[in-house]
Amino acid sequence: MDTQSLQAFLAVADTQSFSRAAEQLHLTQPAVSKRIATLEDLLSTRLFDRIGRRIALTEAGSVLLPQARQILLTVEDSRRALANLSGQVGGPLTLATSHHIGLHRLPPVLKQYTQRHPEVDLDLHFLDSEFAYQGVRDGSLEMAVVTLAPNPVEQLHVVELWRDRLCFVCATDHPLAIQAHQKALSLADLCEYHCVMPGAKTFTGSLIAQRFEQASLELPVSMATNYLETLKMMCSVGLGWSLLPEKMIDRDLVELNVDTAPLHRPLGYLVHNNRTLSNAARAMLNLLDGARDAMARSQINQ
Repeated sequence: MDTQSLQAFLAVADTQSFSRAAEQLHLTQPAVSKRIATLEDLLSTRLFDRIGRRIALTEAGSVLLPQARQILLTVEDSRRALANLSGQVGGPLTLATSHHIGLHRLPPVLKQYTQRHPEVDLDLHFLDSEFAYQGVRDGSLEMAVVTLAPNPVEQLHVVELWRDRLCFVCATDHPLAIQAHQKALSLADLCEYHCVMPGAKTFTGSLIAQRFEQASLELPVSMATNYLETLKMMCSVGLGWSLLPEKMIDRDLVELNVDTAPLHRPLGYLVHNNRTLSNAARAMLNLLDGARDAMARSQINQ
């Protein structure tokens, strides 16, 4: 059983399309079809039902799916372990990050990393934190730097690097901005006006919703998006108040004084406990840990 056929099988299963699988693998569609046919001949069973334009796993395909993932992970781990023996930092590194961290936290780290390790082929994916968690768990990503989940996740090693203070903000001409000059606002005061928020199923969205649920209040969400830069734009033009990381506040926004405990979200990296990390990944983790330690020392000296 060759790994190329298993890779084609997983690509078709994940995308539910031979054409999209071909794009993902940088192959022609006939080449993908041939690899699947070879695998089906080898196993003497059909792995996909092709009904019109729809592709679905057969029972045999569903049984093979987790085993195929594990086989490829084991092969990849063996390759990394052997490559690590040389001590060289090079080869591919598949890293996922959220848009906000990629724009506001990672650039200095990435610049330093690429300067130190030009032989690394960095494959950077911008994903919602929740999808990045899944990618590290299933092995499609070697590591991720994202908003951390509120609860521990089995199989993952998670390290907090930074803490974002989330600030209540609105446009400079929003009614809440006027009220904030007169008194400290309550969560109930905010709920009198529409807000724009991260999606309810995101780690950040659930963190915010929990604060209002604890006060027996329901967030009056008019629009939601997982892109914080988009939330900032919507908030700045008066479409509603929001909560945004402190680093994003500028002259287009007013930070509101709200009578509630400070709200923070943890940011950090995650890797799989059972995965053999490449030298490239270890070098990235060392750099991230160094950035965290340097920030901690600067805060102590302030």
